[in-house]
Amino acid sequence: MQKRILGNGLEVSALGLGCMGMSFAYGTAPDPKEMVWLLHAAVERGVTFFDTAEVYGPFANEDLLGEAFAPIRDKVVIATKFGFKIEDGKNVGTDSRPEHIREVAEASLKRLRTDVIDLLYQHRVDPNVPIEDVAGTVADLIREGKVRHFGLSEAGAATIRRAHAVQPVTALQSEYSLWWREPEAEILPTLEELGIGFVPFSPLGRGFLTGAIGADTKFESNDFRNSLPRFSEEARAANTKLVDLIAAIARRKLATPAQIALAWLLAQKPWIVPIPGTTKLNRLEENIHAAGIDLSAEDLAEITRAADSVEIEGARYPAATQAMINR
Repeated sequence: MQKRILGNGLEVSALGLGCMGMSFAYGTAPDPKEMVWLLHAAVERGVTFFDTAEVYGPFANEDLLGEAFAPIRDKVVIATKFGFKIEDGKNVGTDSRPEHIREVAEASLKRLRTDVIDLLYQHRVDPNVPIEDVAGTVADLIREGKVRHFGLSEAGAATIRRAHAVQPVTALQSEYSLWWREPEAEILPTLEELGIGFVPFSPLGRGFLTGAIGADTKFESNDFRNSLPRFSEEARAANTKLVDLIAAIARRKLATPAQIALAWLLAQKPWIVPIPGTTKLNRLEENIHAAGIDLSAEDLAEITRAADSVEIEGARYPAATQAMINR
């Protein structure tokens, strides 16, 4: 696996692994023992960058990574997140008060069975806490040796600049893919100017860009995609046009739609590191192979034109959740 550099010299594999779905959000969670095996399989195949958060579960996902990586901690880069208030096992809103950040960091260290968090993100910007206070608290944790790097998630450009002025931001994690390209307008230029890496989550559109999800697909009742406007039956039927266009290009390149979607992302900037998630070995290997696909300028232009030609139906999130991004 090729390596890439995020901000502040943080070296990671060109593709990371988003681990949320191993214990949270997409219906019935898989057997944790099987997921430990899959995490080890990812390391064996060259993946070094793994993404989790306290809210995934809550807590179960960090526990899973702690169990998997305790024996091989020196081989992996672990990113986790703070920023939500969890009561009775439920996320009840944002909370980035400095004292809460410290509480979460200490708890995450224990669950991850490590003495340092490689990359600590603010999961969502808290409008009630100045970002300077957030960045300053993480800066203190870095000086204390409990955290190595500071990150933000779904933050707007102005917030990124304010945070970066207090504590250099190593990476921004936000959604970016062929069906969500909003970061190209303002976020990517800001990151390039400041030397901050970009970690796109949902680079395969929560599975939609693989071609495995159609208008008639039925999700489990506890799959959170049921709540997303973009995954309504009508939206999926309309958005299939984009997948069909990507699939046509993939056939000519002897690749899969997922591989083309990931290769396109990797080709946008050398400091972009997508983190597709999966719970299956065959999908993990399929995604990893995308890092070896070479797209020419003509290929990239064709893929971009295909994406430009389709007006994506449906919002990313319900209104209340949508209000939490780009603050």
